[in-house]
Parts: sequence; structure tokens; C-alpha cells
Amino acid sequence: MGLSCSGKKRLERKLNASIIILVMSKKKKIIILVKIPLLAAAIRLRCKMLSLRSHLSVPSLTFSSSKHLLRQHLKPYAYSSNTITGASIKMTSSSTPTQSVVEHIVLFKVKDNTDPSKVSAMVNGLNSLLSLDQVLHLTMGPVLRSRSSSLTFTHMLHSRYATKQDLDAYSAHPSHVSVVKGNVLPIIDDIMAIDWVSPALPAADIVTPPGSAIRLSFLKLKENAGDHAKDEILGVIGGMKESFKEISQLSVGENFSPARAKGYSIASLGVFPGVEELETVVSKEDVVNAEKDKVRDRIESVVVVDYVVPTTPSASL
Repeated sequence: MGLSCSGKKRLERKLNASIIILVMSKKKKIIILVKIPLLAAAIRLRCKMLSLRSHLSVPSLTFSSSKHLLRQHLKPYAYSSNTITGASIKMTSSSTPTQSVVEHIVLFKVKDNTDPSKVSAMVNGLNSLLSLDQVLHLTMGPVLRSRSSSLTFTHMLHSRYATKQDLDAYSAHPSHVSVVKGNVLPIIDDIMAIDWVSPALPAADIVTPPGSAIRLSFLKLKENAGDHAKDEILGVIGGMKESFKEISQLSVGENFSPARAKGYSIASLGVFPGVEELETVVSKEDVVNAEKDKVRDRIESVVVVDYVVPTTPSASL
């Protein structure tokens, strides 16, 4: 109506009858009868709102693709719970943002006597794939130790994606295909890969900090183990974070890519602040064995690998 707040009292005194407001639109005219008390109340409310807005500084928000916005805030070594966003982020009962992510693990066994420069080329080439739009997090380097006697590996890649479609796009990307064909396949004796969905990972933890220690476990279930046994195993593993306070992050799930999994169907990834915390859990042998005993008779074999996130992406030996 073009009325200033300074003239509202004068307007209220002069007007003592109903007024007619003519609202124009492209298609029709609408005539509205407004009683003066209602009009006066509306004017007072408008003035209060203008006064409040003048004292507040509200930043403008620009929205773009949630996936690109999430990736922008989750570049390595720059992570903050205050900057994470995305369509799949949820809020837990403790108001901590959680993000559903796809975990992608690849284990490599490099051939004996391979030229170190070729190993470095493999590690550096795979780490460079972090720049792809689909990748939320990627780390690749030598394993700390391989605890399995039947399957041993020398290197590990761990990456994360917002969706399965993003993982597929990463796998088919020409840069990925080029690195695998040119730098990986020529120097490895064995490879193993497992993918699973972690449904509620703290959004601030999607990027694992350099120096973090990782305990990776793959489980192959006995042939007669049904869905009930699978659910029981997932429940026991998922509860280990409560038993071992040293674990800062735990991701558990069922593999959905069987082609290179060698029959292993359940995976878990425990993240520790550092090697010291990992060793503390390892030293609690009695407690660890007690947890394993709950599901030991359902499991045929286990692959366990310990890994430390390199302080520099190019660490290879």
C-alpha cells in the first residue's frame, strides 16, 4: 500500500469506516472489505517486522546440486560438521548429522620384486582419482599388516560415494579405467573388492583424517547360514563400538558386488584415531575373543587387514 510506519497513527485516527482495497491481477479484480481495526493491526505488525528485519543480517543462501555441495565441503583434510549438506543427510536423536554412504574397498597384492617406481605410479594414479566428481573420499597406500594366512595383500584402497550410481560412474570413468589398465593390472598378483552401504555414518567423519588407523574385516559365512545368522553377525559387529571406546567410527554392511569378493559377504571397517588406539584394542584379547565367540560357529573364514591413512597421498612404500 506504500504506507510508512511513521504515518500509521495518523492513518488510524483519520480512518473510521470500512475501506475498499482493490487487488488487481491479470485475470480478474477482487474487491475486499477490510475493517479498520484489522487494518490497523496489520499496519502495526508490518512495522514490527520491518524494524526486526533492519536489525538482523540474514545471509543469502544459494542452493546447488547437493552432491557437488557435499563433495565441496568434504575435500580431504578439510572437514567440518558445520559445513556438511546433502539430500541424504539425516539428523540423529542427538542432533548429529548422518550420511548414508557407499563404501568401496579394494585390496591388492603386488608382485614380488616389482620396481618401486611402478608401485608408486599405481598408488599415485589411484589417489589422483579423488579429483573425480563422484568421489567423496579416497585413500590408497600400503597396508600396515595383513592378518590372514590364506589371503595376503600389500595395498588397500578405500573410497566413499553418495550413491551406488556414483560408484558405477567412478568405475566406468576413463581416468579410472586408464589407471587400472596402465598402472594396476600389470603389477599385481591378486585383487579383492567389496562394496556395501553404510546407512548412518556421521557426516563429519566421511573423510578419514591422515594418520587414522583402520581395521578392515571381511567375513565369509558357512553355506548353511541363513538370513537370521547374517542379521545376528551384523548386529554383533555393529555393537563393538560400544565395547571398544577406542573406535571412533564403525561402518558395517553386506556386500552387494560379489564378482571380486571371493565369496565374502559381510564387511566391517573400524576407524581409530591412530595406531596406538588400534593396538590397545588388539591387546584386549579376552574381550575381542568373547565378541567373536558369539558368531564364530556361523563363519567359515575371515580376512583382516590393518591400514593407516597416509599423511601424504603419495606414500607408497
